Amino acid sequence: MVSTKEGRQYHIGLAPGELAPFILVTGEPDRARRVSTYFDTVTCERASREYLTFTGVYKGVPLSVMATGMGPDNTEIACVELCQIVEHPTVIRIGSSGSLKKGIELADLVISTSAVRLENTSTSYVVQGYPAVAHYECVLALLEAANKLSLPHHLGVTATASGFYGSQGRAVPGFTPRNQNLPAELDAMNVSNLEMEASCWFTLGTYRGFRTGAVCAVYANRHKDVFIDTETKDLAEKRCIETGLEAILQLHKMDQAKKKHQHWFPSLGM
Repeated sequence: MVSTKEGRQYHIGLAPGELAPFILVTGEPDRARRVSTYFDTVTCERASREYLTFTGVYKGVPLSVMATGMGPDNTEIACVELCQIVEHPTVIRIGSSGSLKKGIELADLVISTSAVRLENTSTSYVVQGYPAVAHYECVLALLEAANKLSLPHHLGVTATASGFYGSQGRAVPGFTPRNQNLPAELDAMNVSNLEMEASCWFTLGTYRGFRTGAVCAVYANRHKDVFIDTETKDLAEKRCIETGLEAILQLHKMDQAKKKHQHWFPSLGM
């Protein structure tokens, strides 16, 4: 493993003790900064390459937020390195995505149950048929959070692409993807949204044995061919951030309730 003697990781730039067990991840550095403004205190701020991390406390719970940059390759690096300094992390992605369904509107939230692995980064670890599944406790915590906050949300399967343009079937002058019908094909499979990181987190989380989840705000509706405006984008991001933060609190409560059990189940309460 490429790290310093004290265990500082090569890409994310973090050493043991600088990352909390609960971690929100996002592609965008500015979103990580905005998340950190919700913290009661910030005890560590670290920028390394495209990775930006804030660690602190949110409503009494130790929490980190890490911006990884976009795509599954950056995700894999973040995942491998954070697992070297946190033994049992819980990672929730708070991201953006494109809706594939008429009824999922701009600024709505999509909570992922699982993901179609259109990316190939995760195949370095598992076979193509290996499922990319969110941890059920993270799914339940995100549902609890979105309902508690009374935010418009949907539960469904996500698709993860390797990039934004060709790999998502977007036709751009001078760059024609081989499969422009991809959004329609995914819609026919009852896939809810399309993004660039979730399947890598889910696959590697299951492979390594830690909890992962994802909630994404809808910035585009591919069925209607519309994209979000700046004002609505700010609202959508706020909804996503606050749902992720509340889900962390719910997971903390679940962990307290299941101290004598390996898994949380409804009769344990919160």
